[in-house]
Amino acid sequence: MPVFRFEAVDAAGEVRAEEVMAASQDEVILQLRDQGLLPLSVEEASGSGLSRMLNTPLFGGRQRVSQQHIGQITQQLAKLLKAGLPLDRALTVLISVNNEPKVQKLLTRIQEAVRGGSGLADALEAQSGVFTRLYLNMIRAGEAGGSLEVVLERLAEFMERSKALKDTVTSALIYPLILLVVAGISVVILLTYVVPQFQTLFDDAGEALPLATQVVIGLGEGMRRYWWLGVLLIAGAVLFFRQQFSQIETRQRWDRLALRTPLVGDLIAKVEMARLSRTLGTLLRNGVPLLSALGIVREIIANQVLSQSLGAVAENLKAGQGLAEPLLKQQVFPPLAIHMIRVGEETGQLDTMLLQVADTYDGEVQTTVKRLLSLLEPVLILGLGMIIAGIIMSILVAIISINDLAF
Repeated sequence: MPVFRFEAVDAAGEVRAEEVMAASQDEVILQLRDQGLLPLSVEEASGSGLSRMLNTPLFGGRQRVSQQHIGQITQQLAKLLKAGLPLDRALTVLISVNNEPKVQKLLTRIQEAVRGGSGLADALEAQSGVFTRLYLNMIRAGEAGGSLEVVLERLAEFMERSKALKDTVTSALIYPLILLVVAGISVVILLTYVVPQFQTLFDDAGEALPLATQVVIGLGEGMRRYWWLGVLLIAGAVLFFRQQFSQIETRQRWDRLALRTPLVGDLIAKVEMARLSRTLGTLLRNGVPLLSALGIVREIIANQVLSQSLGAVAENLKAGQGLAEPLLKQQVFPPLAIHMIRVGEETGQLDTMLLQVADTYDGEVQTTVKRLLSLLEPVLILGLGMIIAGIIMSILVAIISINDLAF
C-alpha cells in the first residue's frame, strides 16, 4: 500500500504535516475530513534519495516560482479563506507549509504588503513578472465583489484546465520527437561509422563507384571532417529564425501560413479557441468587463493572426456591436464556436457558453491530436526506413558491381 504525505489545517488553524498509508489520495482526503482537518495537499511520498537530490538548487530545482507553484498556492489559499481564516493568517499558514524557498519568499513579500495596507491584487502586482494580467484582474474583481475565495477557486480550476490542455499537446509531440532523434542518430552512425568500413574495400577495387554510393560516402566523410561547420550552421539558423520571429510582420506571415496548413492549422485554431474561450469566460464570470477581458485575452493568444483579429473585434465592440458577428467577420475562428457564442449572447449567458465552448474544443483538440499522431507516426517510421534502406542499398549496389567485375 502506498504512503502519502499530507499537509492539513486543524480547527485551531495549526498546520499538520504527516505521512499515512492509504489506497489512494481520495481515501487520505476522506480520512482527514473525518478527523475535522482541512487538507491543503496530499502527495504520494516518493522516498527516493535521487528525487530529493534532483530537487536541490544544485540540480536546477527550486530556482523559480513556476505556474505549477502558483496554481498550488492559489488552490491552498482558496481552501483556507473558504474555511474562514483571515487573509493574513492564511498567508502565514501557506508560508509554513511550503518547502520551496522561492515560494516562501514570494508569500512573505505578499504578506508584508498586505500587512502594510495593500489589497491582495496590489500586493500581487508588486511582484513584477510573477502573476499574469488575467490573474491580477480576477483577484481585483474578487476583492471588489467580496468573493475572493470563490475567485481563487475559479482561478485554480482555470489554471488546472489550461495546464491539462497544454500537457495534451506537449505529450503528443514527445513520441514524434523521439522518432526524429532516433532517425537522426541512426543516419549519423551509418554515415560516420558503418559506411567508412566499406570504403577501404571500394578503394582497393580501383573502379568507379555508382553515383549513389559516391554521394553516401561523400556525406559520411563530410560529417566526419566538417561536423563543426554543421554545428555552426544550426546555431546560425536558430539565431536567424529567432531574430525573424521577433519581428511582428514575419511572425504574422508564419502564423498565417500555419493556420492554412492542412490538419496542423485546424489543430492550432482549436487550441487557441479553447484558450480564448476559457480565459474570456472566466474573466466575464468574475465581473471583468468584456472589452477589458478581450485586451487580456489578446496577450495570451500565441498566434499573431488570431491576436490581431481580436484587436479588430475589440474595435467593433467599441462601436456597439456584439461579440459573435465581429468574430465571424474575421473568418479565422471556428464557425461552431461563433454560433455557440451567439446563443450565449442571445440568452444573456455569454460567460457560461464560453466555458462550454472551451470544454468542447478541449475534446476537439484531443481528437485532432490523436488523428494527427495516427498519420504522423507511420510517415516518420516509413521515412526513417526509406533513408536507412537508401544508404544500405547504395553500399550493396557498389559491392555487387565489384563482384561482377571480379567474375
